[in-house]
Amino acid sequence: MAATVACSFFFDAEPVGESGMPAQDACALCAKSLARNNDIFMYRGDTPFCSEECRHQQMRLDAVCERHAARTLQRYSSATESHRDQRESRKVSIAS
Repeated sequence: MAATVACSFFFDAEPVGESGMPAQDACALCAKSLARNNDIFMYRGDTPFCSEECRHQQMRLDAVCERHAARTLQRYSSATESHRDQRESRKVSIAS
């Protein structure tokens, strides 16, 4: 019974005819239609998935993207620091 109440609340959360966020009526990964009588698997608050498998796949994709972003940021930081060191070593003081 609790699952039915939760699903009912999920689909009826947005009043008909009002602008706002579009209804979440499809899986965020595979775009499969979400039915009122099936479980909905949520991730990161408001992202619906049709199955645990789709949700888990999205979690893995997010982890890969986060690792890639961290590596890119680390490379950028290293390059910036290296460039700063090169600039400082080129400074020459002129004695009068």
